[in-house]
Order: sequence, then C-alpha cells, then structure tokens
Amino acid sequence: MRIGILNSGGDCPGLNAVIHGVVGAAHQLGWEVIGFRDGFEGLLPPGDFRVLKPSDTIGILKLGGTILGSTNKGHFAAKIGVGDVAEVPKEIIDRAKKTIDQMEIRALIIVGGDGSLTTGLQLFKAGWPIVGVPKTIDNDLSATAMSFGFDSAVTTVVDGLDRLNTTAESHKRIMVLEVMGRHAGWIALWGGIAGGANVILLPEIPFSFEKVADFIKQRDAQGYHSSLVVVAEGAKMPDGELVTIDKNTSGEVRLGGIGEQISARLEELTGKEARSCTLGHLQRGGAPTALDRILGMRFGVKAVKLAEEGAFGRMVSYEAYHVDSVPIEEAVNKLRLVESDGEVVQAAKSVGICLGD
Repeated sequence: MRIGILNSGGDCPGLNAVIHGVVGAAHQLGWEVIGFRDGFEGLLPPGDFRVLKPSDTIGILKLGGTILGSTNKGHFAAKIGVGDVAEVPKEIIDRAKKTIDQMEIRALIIVGGDGSLTTGLQLFKAGWPIVGVPKTIDNDLSATAMSFGFDSAVTTVVDGLDRLNTTAESHKRIMVLEVMGRHAGWIALWGGIAGGANVILLPEIPFSFEKVADFIKQRDAQGYHSSLVVVAEGAKMPDGELVTIDKNTSGEVRLGGIGEQISARLEELTGKEARSCTLGHLQRGGAPTALDRILGMRFGVKAVKLAEEGAFGRMVSYEAYHVDSVPIEEAVNKLRLVESDGEVVQAAKSVGICLGD
C-alpha cells in the first residue's frame, strides 16, 4: 500500500505534526508514504515528491512550517471568495491523475483549509481516493470544533499583548493590535481575553468608534490611563467597508490596515496618544504549542485510519475531545463564526471588555 500526503494553502504551526502522525501510523501498517512538495503542484508530471520514512520525521514535531512546502497559488486554486468556487480545469486534473496512477497511490491525504478542501472535494468527485485534514489558524471551519494552529496563533497574540501592555502603561497610551481573522474573530476573541485586552473588535459584531472612545474615556476617568485594543483584520469599519491592501489581486482581497485607521480615529476622539501594531504572519510562524503538536499528530493518525477503512471523501474532525470524521462536502463553505450572543462573548462582556457594540 502506498499513500500520498500534501500540504496546501497557507503555512500553519502543526503541519509537521500531521506529517509525523501520518508517517508513523502508515509505517505501523507496513505502508509507504509519498510526500508531494508545494501542495497540489507537486502532483503535476513528472511529479515533485519525496519518500517519507519514520527517520525523516524525527524531530519535526516541534518545527513550524512544513517540510513538504505549501502554496496557495498555482494551477489548483479553487477558492476566490466566500461561497465562490472556481473549478480546477479538467485538463489539469487529468494530468495530475497520471502521476497518481503511475505511482500507484491508493489514498491521497490533503492537509488544507476551506479552499484546499474545496479542491479536494472536486478531486474526490472525479474519482480520486481523497482524505481531508482541516488546517486553519482562524479556527473557522464549522465541521470541527478546533483545528491545529489556532492555539499557536492565540499564544502569539497573547505574547504580543503582554509586550504592548508595558508600553501602553509606561506612556498612558492606547495600543491597537491587528490580528488575523478574515471572516471569523476567534483569534482576536480568545487572544484578546487571554492577553488582557480592554477592547476586542470582531468581523461578526459591528462596532462604533464613539462607543469605543466613550469606553476608553470612562477607563481614563476611573484611573486606568492605558488601553489595549485588539482588532481582527476582517472587522468592518462602521460604514460596513473592509480595509484592504490591494483590491486588484486575484482571488480573495488582501486585508490589512484597519489597526492604523482605528488608532488614528481613537486618538482623534479621545485626545489620547494611540499607536498600532500588526502581527501579520508572525501568527503563522514559529514552533507549535504542545496542544497543536498533539492535535496535529492525532489528525494525521486518524487520516491513515480513514484510508485503511476506505472512507474516502471524508475529513478528519474534532468534537468533544474526540477525533472523528465528517464528509468533506459537509465541511467546506460552512464557516464557524463567533456568535454575538455566544457564551465566550458574554463572558468577555461580563468582565468588562468592550466589543464596540
């Protein structure tokens, strides 16, 4: 038995842990694992791959990134926006299928987010033996309660807030931290709560500059002369607009810059000095946390078990502390968003955090 694995989309802490789990579990079954480089692109003839043995995965559990490389561009890009899917051309699929057939790959494990799994679903419908593993630091796939990489991203946000807080207190400033989160604000919400943020602004909850400014003025009157504000990159301005870097890129627009705009506006409304900082790709890099190492490894092991059972067209999922699986078709294009009246949001408000509404 020979199986393949590839990583597709953005990099994420815990990808190597998945590879470690796949290779280890496959080796126990006497299977050979082929790792395709740079995502789906590695499938195109003549094929760009490496044989993965247990000795190749020694020490990778703690490494960020992926030893196989990844890409969110190329011939297989199938995601161009929320709910918008551009199918991969049949000619590209047929070319890649030749590689799979010639190498006698009996199962292909795709580790990726919503876009990559959308491509995986198309390949499954074309007759490929596909198993999906969810990968998103945004933690926004509804079919799984948590995905590896999320805890690492939140930990990075908490570290950033801890550092910004000392500057904020020293200079009696407002410090605004912009974090990732295109559609869902889980990173901002969890990171903000754990990092002691006073204001958290999310894509799911419309905010008012005036309400945030009044909240900061009240803190100032109470003797709290510094404030930490966390904002997800996908939070909409009060006029409903997203702040983008470049609207002319192919696929989904690149978000960024809302932190600076919020900082400038709050300085104007409060009269207090304000500064902004953007974490950006720091949230994707570095060593995964212990939780993400274990979760990634468990996902990899489960993917091999699904391949052993012939349960193709399914994606590994995590619910109630248990790793299971769901049909890929039920997993893609269904985002898990922060509920404005959800328990975590209400808990944040109960301890005095302002969400701008």
